[in-house]
Amino acid sequence: MDPGEIDLGLELKHANKRDARKIGSITADAFRNDPFNLWLFGNFAGIRNLFHMQARNIYVPRGYSYSLGDEGACMWMLPGGDASFSNWDYFRFAVPTALMCGPGAVKRGILTGEAMDSVHPNFPHAYLFSIGVRPAAQGKGLGRKLIAPVLAACDKEGMPAYLENSNPANHGFYSSCGFEVSGDPLHPQPDSPPLVPMLRQPRPA
Repeated sequence: MDPGEIDLGLELKHANKRDARKIGSITADAFRNDPFNLWLFGNFAGIRNLFHMQARNIYVPRGYSYSLGDEGACMWMLPGGDASFSNWDYFRFAVPTALMCGPGAVKRGILTGEAMDSVHPNFPHAYLFSIGVRPAAQGKGLGRKLIAPVLAACDKEGMPAYLENSNPANHGFYSSCGFEVSGDPLHPQPDSPPLVPMLRQPRPA
């Protein structure tokens, strides 16, 4: 899939390195009440650190990220991209997380990553790491504007799309976009909320 052929239209802006802070800020704000991330970190500081780090080091420079004003943002990894953590990335995750959230959050984060990796598709696909709309702007249809361009490109290329849903309240939205549950929910620890793998097959033109 050629990122240059994805039509974002006039409202959405493709992110460059200077936009990484904005992408992280929007996404962290959108996930501040997310049940899985609150279980993982226990506070907003840990959530904010994760999404800023992912935007700055992984999804803006290596993936395909874009924003809708200051209200919404997406982080994708397209086929052939690399979302893996380097040793330095693990350090930048673990040290602030331990200081802000305690060592238990670091352990939960590592277990979560291992659980996600264990079921991640091994065939070419577009991976939606995060889609988020700030709480004050939710309920206005912005999520559909955000997700539509890459899904349209997937349909054009005959490419599946994949995500992990961390909030049961979003199941209806993802289902309406063509995603279906793919396998059992992930529970990195017995007390964790579900993290639900979902797969979308391309729709015919």
